Amino acid sequence: MSAFIQQLPALFGVVIGAVGSYLAIARGDRIRFHRERATRWEERRLAIYAEYARALKQSVTLAYRIAAHLGVDPHPHPLSPEEAAPQLAAATDARDPAGEALLMLGSTAVVDRAREWVVAVMDMERFLRDDTHDPETWRAMMARQRAAREAYYAAVRHDLGLPPGHSGEWSLSAAS
Repeated sequence: MSAFIQQLPALFGVVIGAVGSYLAIARGDRIRFHRERATRWEERRLAIYAEYARALKQSVTLAYRIAAHLGVDPHPHPLSPEEAAPQLAAATDARDPAGEALLMLGSTAVVDRAREWVVAVMDMERFLRDDTHDPETWRAMMARQRAAREAYYAAVRHDLGLPPGHSGEWSLSAAS
């Protein structure tokens, strides 16, 4: 019996070491699981943010082309409202599911900036439907849309923990 008592501290040490090792591994696995889950959700949010921007940008490009046809925008590829109607309808239809996904997974700040951007685009579309030919009003709408787009991208970068990015605004020099 005395040999068993002499081995008892070593046995306790082995048990304590095994329990400690188990707890350390379990904690590490839990931390890794949470990190991987956060990464997956971040990737999904990025995809949704990009899809929403792509869908909205389609509407913006069509608006520029229609405005060029009306003579209020310098876009090099004008498109008549009649020719653009099916494409504009498809772009608007694509915006809805992208917007729903954004509402589901987007941060409040990103969703708020997305709303401001889409309202600016809808105002541009309304301007074009009203068949208005005021270049000054159009320029103001373009500036508002660009500012809303820049604010959306800034909110996305902030939400994803990315550094500030480019505004997307650049001037084109005249061809030489």
